[in-house]
Amino acid sequence: MTERLYIYDTTLRDGQQTQGVQFSLTEKQQIATALDALGVDYIEGGWPGANPTDSDFFDAAPKTRATFTAFGMTKRAGYSAENDDVLAGVMNAGTSAVCLVGKSHDFHVTTALGITLDENVENISATMAYMVKEGREALYDAEHFFDGYKANPDYALTCVKAAYDAGARWVVLCDTNGGTLPHEVYEITKAVIAAGIPGDHLGIHTHDDTGNAVACSLAAIDAGARQVQGTLNGLGERCGNANLVTLIPILLTKEPYASAYELGVNKDALAGLTRMSRQLDDILNRVPNKSSPFVGASAFAHKAGLHASAILKDPTTYEHIPPETVGNTRIVPMSNQAGQSNLRARLADAGIEVEKGDPRLGDILNRVKEREDQGYAYDGAQASFELVARDVLGQLPQFFEVKRYKVTVERRKNKRNQMISLSEAIVVVKIGDDKKLSVSESMDASGTDRGPVNALAKALAKDLGPYQAIIEDMQLVDFKVRITQGGTEAQTRVIIDSEDGAGHRWSTVGVSPNIVDASFEALLDAIIWKLLRDGAQAA
Repeated sequence: MTERLYIYDTTLRDGQQTQGVQFSLTEKQQIATALDALGVDYIEGGWPGANPTDSDFFDAAPKTRATFTAFGMTKRAGYSAENDDVLAGVMNAGTSAVCLVGKSHDFHVTTALGITLDENVENISATMAYMVKEGREALYDAEHFFDGYKANPDYALTCVKAAYDAGARWVVLCDTNGGTLPHEVYEITKAVIAAGIPGDHLGIHTHDDTGNAVACSLAAIDAGARQVQGTLNGLGERCGNANLVTLIPILLTKEPYASAYELGVNKDALAGLTRMSRQLDDILNRVPNKSSPFVGASAFAHKAGLHASAILKDPTTYEHIPPETVGNTRIVPMSNQAGQSNLRARLADAGIEVEKGDPRLGDILNRVKEREDQGYAYDGAQASFELVARDVLGQLPQFFEVKRYKVTVERRKNKRNQMISLSEAIVVVKIGDDKKLSVSESMDASGTDRGPVNALAKALAKDLGPYQAIIEDMQLVDFKVRITQGGTEAQTRVIIDSEDGAGHRWSTVGVSPNIVDASFEALLDAIIWKLLRDGAQAA
């Protein structure tokens, strides 16, 4: 018989503690909608009254299946719960559930709050009782609980028992500093249950300061906790919180969890996890971490020839789950270490079937190795590799021909006597018998120059005639530059990551002594690959 395990997301509150992260109202609404579609049980929206964005978000609270939750703190000493204006601000948000943080470490009570230990216990008890009396689902976040337990177990237990006895639905054990290790979390969670708080009323909230946030969360579940808190992509203060994008697929695909627990997230929703993770990165204007478990671009990448050969026979030889389970894809990168096993696997992924022993396989490998000697790198530019292979195989249509392009960068003073730069690009392409000239500047809506590569990208994609509808939703999401050789022989390698409206990403590479030429080559490959993938016909 399965037990219910509850997922509590705090991306919109604790995730916003990440350095450099500040969600807008629209972004909060987008993330809440995505979380609800995923199937989490609780969405913590923020701290009402703490800042204008959080207040506006609660004023226009989204309609969610998940329990929408406000965050705050227990009442202050010297105030009743009914008359504490800070607590009133949280209550006035009108959410059905309220999560309130309170101290459980004696050192923090006397040093940070400057009150007595008994006053702190009374604050916890009175606040939880008030929440329950007002008909709210009460959650107590026991801040610094694990450090507090190690310093003074009796007092830490007194705090959490006060919350539970006053009617708290959930008592959440917080490893606020992130220094507790999994075996300690397991033992202490067991001790809390033995002290009289049932596991189905216990939650776990961990931080990743030792790289153990997910492991500590699993340890608490193993010990009996039945609510787990975390954030998308592990956002959070310092090193982040437990990463739900890692934790959820573990709970759904790994034993004993998959058989023992029922989650609000089902396997159909799990198939959208990779896209959700990347959607958050897009909102934050961050490059996705390729090494992220389950959802990273390298999570199912197989570079060694021996591995690729085995993957062709049976993917389970080097994959712990099928990548499509989480909406990811398998990649067999090409590099000068590649053998024919890698090559055939990579071609098969691209829908290109070549018989084993076909001499053209050797031609493709030779082309790849020659170009890598020139500075190209195809293990991180799968789309460009596919174009190279199709060219060797005679399967690369010519959609258009670039006749010429020109880029200028001008430095001048504007009407305010400020020195500014302006980049302009001209691109001439031939599509069938038709020549098209496109001109574009790199100035954005705010009047800032985005540089010559931006101008080139805009000009190239401005008017491709019959192909325009296919490339309309393309955008450049990452741009990486590396100098591959030093001195007078220096070569510049540019790798561009592109994305379309459906969330598909692909990478292309260009190499030249000139950074603009290298960038243009990568841009050109990105457009050609998109046309090829979407079934465009050569003019």
